[in-house]
Amino acid sequence: WGDWANYTESPLRAFENELGVQPPLGFWDPAGLSSDGDAKEFYRRRVVEIKHGRVSMLACTGYIVQEFFRFPGYISPSSEIKFTDIPNGLAAATKVPAVGWFQYTVFCGICDLWLMHQVPTNPPG
Repeated sequence: WGDWANYTESPLRAFENELGVQPPLGFWDPAGLSSDGDAKEFYRRRVVEIKHGRVSMLACTGYIVQEFFRFPGYISPSSEIKFTDIPNGLAAATKVPAVGWFQYTVFCGICDLWLMHQVPTNPPG
């Protein structure tokens, strides 16, 4: 493989000064996703990585909180399903009405497309 300092013409050198690049590995891209050196695509992937990390942290927090707290009242008044009737974890997937899943999907789409939009002139995050 040789010395990395000799590969000055590599497209991967375009990302050598990015946040998170640390010795001894330098810029580490084992899957070769940035092998073309496209800065715009690198920026998009960095933004998506941060967004997915935040969503997963919120999901873990929600999973823990539901063990100790439930909203009062009904999740579906017409079906007489209370929040306390919904089990934890994956078992809840079959208990929440289809309209509830539709509302959840629409809300996530609105957040992803409009509310949590990354301004291209700002750094990722």
